[in-house]
Amino acid sequence: MDNTKNQTALSTLGEFGLIDRLTQAVQIQHKSTIKGVGDDAAVLRFDDKQIVVTTDLLTEGIHFNLMYVPLKHLGYKAVVVNLSDVFAMNAQPRQITVSLAISSKFSVEAIDELYAGIHLACEKYGVDLVGGDTTSSLTGLTISITAIGEANAEDVVYRSGAQLNDLICVSGDLGGAYMGLQLLERENEVFKVNPKEQPKLEGYDYILERQLKPEARADVISALKRLGVKPTAMIDISDGLSSEIMHICKKSNVGCSIYEEKVPLDFQTKKFAEELSINPLVAALNGGEDYELLFTIPLADHDKIKNDPDITVIGHITEASGGTNMITGTGTAIALQAQGWNPI
Repeated sequence: MDNTKNQTALSTLGEFGLIDRLTQAVQIQHKSTIKGVGDDAAVLRFDDKQIVVTTDLLTEGIHFNLMYVPLKHLGYKAVVVNLSDVFAMNAQPRQITVSLAISSKFSVEAIDELYAGIHLACEKYGVDLVGGDTTSSLTGLTISITAIGEANAEDVVYRSGAQLNDLICVSGDLGGAYMGLQLLERENEVFKVNPKEQPKLEGYDYILERQLKPEARADVISALKRLGVKPTAMIDISDGLSSEIMHICKKSNVGCSIYEEKVPLDFQTKKFAEELSINPLVAALNGGEDYELLFTIPLADHDKIKNDPDITVIGHITEASGGTNMITGTGTAIALQAQGWNPI
């Protein structure tokens, strides 16, 4: 179905008309938001809280492919990846700003779809959209979101607090987002050859959702607080387990041992990895975009978390001299390798 005849050119609104349209549904939820959209800057008030600020940039062709990523999902995900960083500080997100660079190929309705996802994420996670910017682009779409959160000073968790013999824990399961991306890429290549071919996505709903519509683990932060556990170090898994545990170890000046058989993997992740002849462990270690929480806790807190089905102990902290290692099923130690972002 061709909907191009019903699309409205962005030029008919202009920058200020577009801003008015995108922000007309914004509702303020927090007393700390004194002034949101509509002035030269947002005004926030935080009394005795620590403030955390994080920002993330998503660029078309690098971070997302609009051949298979719905704009509503993209808007939602763009917010979630920032909120995940706030939760990784053991803080609560309160506000976001959204900045867009938009090319002329996008209609008003397309940007409405993007913002529908942004508003949905704000509603679900209880955050206020308080500002941003828009500009033109010659190369597609770029989204930059900044998230602002708050926490009591005594609750903030850094990457640098891991101690010798701490347990290494992870929420949820890993590698699913990467395998979801592989599935979408495979079907996109088939589409390029034969546009009439229906994509074969049956049986893989979970890994597709992990890629297209991830969730930030606010529930895990709440669970830890309820259990009376404060992590000694924490980070979210955006670049893969290997990179993230190495960040913690470097900042904390420690080493680690994680155990191959302990890394949590979903059935669909393993099934599709087998279909592509990929080791699912590689997806978990290096794939990224899972947005689960990786954290360390004192050994004495093990009994508090051992019955939580969403938290898995995957290893422990060692002396820095021992390095960062994965222990295989046969007991062999393999040095972990970081696979994060590198400039082209």
